[in-house]
Amino acid sequence: MARMGLHSGAARRMDGADYRESLRAYSPRVFVDGHGVDSVCDAPALAPGINALAVSYDFALDEARAPLMTAVQSSRGRTVSRMLHVDESAGDLLDKLEAVRLLCQETGCAQRYLTHDALNGLAQVCARLDDAKGGREHRERFAAYLAHVQDLDLAVGIAMTDAKGDRSRKPHQQANADAYVHVVERNGKGIVISGTKAIVTAAPYMHELLVMPCRAMNEEDADFAVCCALPVDADGVTIVARPAGRPGERVEHGDPVFSRRYGQSTAVVLFDRVFVPWERVFYAGEWQHSEVLTYSYATHHRHSCIAARAGFGDLLIGAGALMCEANGFDDPASNANLRQPMVELIKIVEGFYACGVAASVYATADPLAGNFMPEPVFANIGKLLLATQIYDMHRLAHEVSGGLVVALPGPDEDHNPATAARLAEALRASPQVPYDKRIEVARFVEDLTASYQGGWYSLISLHGGGSPAAMKQEIWRRYPVGDKVALVERLMDRGIVDDPRRPITRNRQPGRCCEAGCAKPGQAVMVPMAKP
Repeated sequence: MARMGLHSGAARRMDGADYRESLRAYSPRVFVDGHGVDSVCDAPALAPGINALAVSYDFALDEARAPLMTAVQSSRGRTVSRMLHVDESAGDLLDKLEAVRLLCQETGCAQRYLTHDALNGLAQVCARLDDAKGGREHRERFAAYLAHVQDLDLAVGIAMTDAKGDRSRKPHQQANADAYVHVVERNGKGIVISGTKAIVTAAPYMHELLVMPCRAMNEEDADFAVCCALPVDADGVTIVARPAGRPGERVEHGDPVFSRRYGQSTAVVLFDRVFVPWERVFYAGEWQHSEVLTYSYATHHRHSCIAARAGFGDLLIGAGALMCEANGFDDPASNANLRQPMVELIKIVEGFYACGVAASVYATADPLAGNFMPEPVFANIGKLLLATQIYDMHRLAHEVSGGLVVALPGPDEDHNPATAARLAEALRASPQVPYDKRIEVARFVEDLTASYQGGWYSLISLHGGGSPAAMKQEIWRRYPVGDKVALVERLMDRGIVDDPRRPITRNRQPGRCCEAGCAKPGQAVMVPMAKP
C-alpha cells in the first residue's frame, strides 16, 4: 500500500488487518533485545502489541461497539476513532472512559488511548499560544494535523518522558544535553532536534511520534520546550524497545495464555539531529506554555488510565470468580473467606472507576480551545487509587485463587504419558470443572499477576501517567482547601477567614472563574452549554 501522508476526500477507516498491513509502509530503525528488526509487522517479539492495537481498529468497525469506539468531530462533520477524538462534551469523556475500559478488558492495555489524551492537551496549548500572540497560526497547524491523523486513522506514539539525566538539575544544567529532547538548529524550513525520550508506549508499531515536553520549563530551558510530530521512521530516529508481552514463552516460565496474545512494548527513542518541518512544529522555544501542555495532557491521561486499569481489574474479578468455581466453591457468597476478598476487589476497581465517572460528569470546557477537560481532582484521585492499590488487586486475586497458581506443573506436563492421567485425577477439585479447565484459569491468573508480565503491569500502573507523588501534588494544588477552611470559620463564627495574610484561605481551586465555577454546585455538565 502507498505510504500514508496524503489526504483523500474521505476519512480512511482501517480494520485490524489494514492496520497491520499499513505498518509495511514504514521502515523504522528498531532494536529489540539487542537485535535489529527488519519488519515490525513480522517480528514475533512485537506481535502481541500489534494485536492489541488491532483490536481498537476492529472494535471501531463493529456495529455493536461503534457508538463507543467512534465519535463525530463536529468541526469537520467526520466520524472518527474515539482514540483520535477531541472531546466536545462531558458525555464524550464518559464514552471515552467506557471505550478504554472495553478495550482493556480485551487486551489488558489498549495503548492507543494515549493519542487521544495528547491531542486534547495539544488543542488546549495551541489555543493559548494563539491567545498570547494574537493570531491563529497554532490553532490552524493543530487543526491540519488533527485532520491528518483522523482521516488516515493513524496510531500516534507519545514521546513525552525524557531520559532526564540528573533529576536534581534542570534541562539546561545537564552534563549531557541529550538527556532531554531539544532544538539544536532552526532554519526557514523547520527545526532540528536531538535528545532522548524514555518509556514511549508502543513506539515500534506506531505510524508517527508526537514529541512533547515532560515538565514546566523556564527561560533558560527554552530550547527544551519543543512539541512536534514526525513519522516513526524519520531519519535520525532510533527505537530501542522491549518485547511486547511474552511471545514464544511456554515451558520455562509457565504458559502465558494471555500475554502471548496481547502485550505492550515500551521503548527508549533516540533522536539524532532529526529534521521536522515547520508545519509539524506546534511550538519551539515558547517555554511559558510547556506547563500548560504537561498539565493538560497529564489530566486527560490520568483519566484514561483509570479506565484502562478498570478493564484490567475486570479480568482479575472474572478470573477470581472462575478460580473459586474451579476449586469447588461454586458460589463465593456462601463462603465468607472468599466473598470478602472478592467484594474488596470489586470495591477497589469500581471505586477508582467511579472517580473517572465523576471527573467526566464535572468536566468543564476549556475557555479557549473549547474541548472538555476532566475535573482534575477526581482524575488525580482515581489515578492515585489505582496506582497504589494495583498490588492489593493482585493480592486479592491470589487470595481467592489459592496456591495452585504458582505450584501447578508446567504446561508440557499435560502431555506427559507418565504423569498426565494421575495429575488430572489428583488436581481436579470441583466435579463440574475438568482438570484442564481448572489449570487453564490458574495459568491465566499466574500470567496476569505472578509472572514477569504481572510485575510489569504493577509497575506501569504505579508510574505510568506520573508517579504517586505527582498525583498528590496535583490534588493539593487543585483541591479547594480554602473553601473548607471558610466553611469551618463560618460555623465557628471566628470572623477572620478573609484575612489576606492567611495563605491557606487563598487556596481556592485554580481555573475557576468564581466560587461556584461555571456551573451551579452539583450540576453535571453533560453537554456543551447552549448558545444564547
